[in-house]
Amino acid sequence: MGYLLLAGAIAAEVAATTAMKYTEGFSRFGPSLLTVLGYVLSFALLAQTLKTVSVGTAYAIWAGAGTATIAAIGMFFLGEGMTVTKAAGIALIIVGVVVLNLGGAH
Repeated sequence: MGYLLLAGAIAAEVAATTAMKYTEGFSRFGPSLLTVLGYVLSFALLAQTLKTVSVGTAYAIWAGAGTATIAAIGMFFLGEGMTVTKAAGIALIIVGVVVLNLGGAH
């Protein structure tokens, strides 16, 4: 159940970060509200996740998956470019999460 809650926390964080792109510095009400609600939901779900998943593992997955997903959304839907450096950074995030899950965050 913990990993299902974590997936929800990641989805809420990704939605909130994507909505933030459209807030225009928090001057637009709708996207601003979605951003705030998304982050509140994300942290609430992350807090519930920590009842059954170690904090190091949960946070690494939450941050890493969120970062990689936002980078992909930026590239595929928001017209942001992909450079070798950006691709290497995303790959390092994924490798870091895998290493933590293999035993480094117990």
